[in-house]
Amino acid sequence: MGFTRAELELYVGATVEDLVGPELRLLFVGINPGLWTAATQTHFAYPGNRFYPALRMAGIIERQIDRGVGMSDADRAYLLDRGIGITNVAHRATAKASQLSREELVAGGETLRAFVRAHQPRVVAVAGVTAYRTAFAEPKAVMGEHPGGFEGCRLWIVPNPSGLNAHETVESLAAAYVVPARAASVV
Repeated sequence: MGFTRAELELYVGATVEDLVGPELRLLFVGINPGLWTAATQTHFAYPGNRFYPALRMAGIIERQIDRGVGMSDADRAYLLDRGIGITNVAHRATAKASQLSREELVAGGETLRAFVRAHQPRVVAVAGVTAYRTAFAEPKAVMGEHPGGFEGCRLWIVPNPSGLNAHETVESLAAAYVVPARAASVV
């Protein structure tokens, strides 16, 4: 499956449903949906995104998920059965996260707080330190576990898996993601 730039532009402003189930243990939080994600209705869908390869390398999932063509219902059920959920800080699809306003990130942070209170995962893993700093007015936040937690849950800030985050590799992402996954008893 592929999209032209013009086809993807049709998805600017679209939203993607959260992936969340009743036995949520580990909630991954992206910044916002990209256009490919909106087109396929699959979180972290862009073919160059390293999220699912990193999850597999870390042992968080044990099978390939072909996100670029759109996640199957079986893939969604597999993640939910493992206690894994996915949402975003902001829900409006853009070509780049930099197209979000500060106000959108702050409002999204408040929405995320309510989401986490409602679903109570064991662990929340926010993928992207810059967006976290803006959304939660914590300009000095760093990668790793935050001792204060988040709405009663343990909190990690982990690297963003986007291909635009060039200094990360599938290996380094896997190493970062496995730590909160262990804390959530997913691995």
